[in-house]
Amino acid sequence: MDFVTMAVSSVGNVKEVNQDYYFFEQGRTERGNIVFAILCDGMGGLQQGEFASKTVVEAFKAWGKEHLADYALGEFVDAGIRREWTELVNRCNQYLHAYGRERGISLGTTLTVLLMTEERYYIMNIGDSRAYALEAGIRQLTRDHTVVQREVDLGKLSAYDAEKDSRRNILLQCIGASDQIYPDFFFGAPEPKATYLLCSDGFRHEVSGGELYQVLQRNRRESLEDLEGALKILLRWNLERQERDNLTAIAISTI
Repeated sequence: MDFVTMAVSSVGNVKEVNQDYYFFEQGRTERGNIVFAILCDGMGGLQQGEFASKTVVEAFKAWGKEHLADYALGEFVDAGIRREWTELVNRCNQYLHAYGRERGISLGTTLTVLLMTEERYYIMNIGDSRAYALEAGIRQLTRDHTVVQREVDLGKLSAYDAEKDSRRNILLQCIGASDQIYPDFFFGAPEPKATYLLCSDGFRHEVSGGELYQVLQRNRRESLEDLEGALKILLRWNLERQERDNLTAIAISTI
């Protein structure tokens, strides 16, 4: 199995600073191909949200630089990824929490991180950035840590109503602004001829799951140029529909 990976990002229609921050890299090892992708959506006044998101992405980039070569040695296991990523994200939370307290400000960031090999994917999520699998249909892999998702889980709100609820952006936890964080983990096997999408909430507010699927998966995108073109179509639709937030997405097609 091979991978094609592309990303797009925009400050959007309203904000002056893009507080989303992302990174991805692909590699080829003796055991097969690998993709590592990180996406954060920062929050806080002006550059503070940008600082929070960049801090977390850079911390995970450093982890990848140190550990991705371990895949060739067969040393990736679910429990190990869970332990190391949890320790890393807790260190980031403590650092950003102290940074904000010293300056009398509140800042934080969401995080969705994906490590994909030919046999397995590993995902960690905090906040309301998402990961999707676009295979025979569209499937949300992550769960939002938001007030409206909690209401849906309790049966007090339908999933349809949650998409338009005025509280949809209220987070229950994020890195930096929460005393304690409780990341979710998701593990699985990548499907051939599928597309996997990481995106900030701004990239999905004004486009439906059906539109994501039609553009990225129903019309298969297997070259860098085609995948970039598909993401730019979705980006343009969001902007034309007056999305007010920053918008970022990373897409991985399996071949």
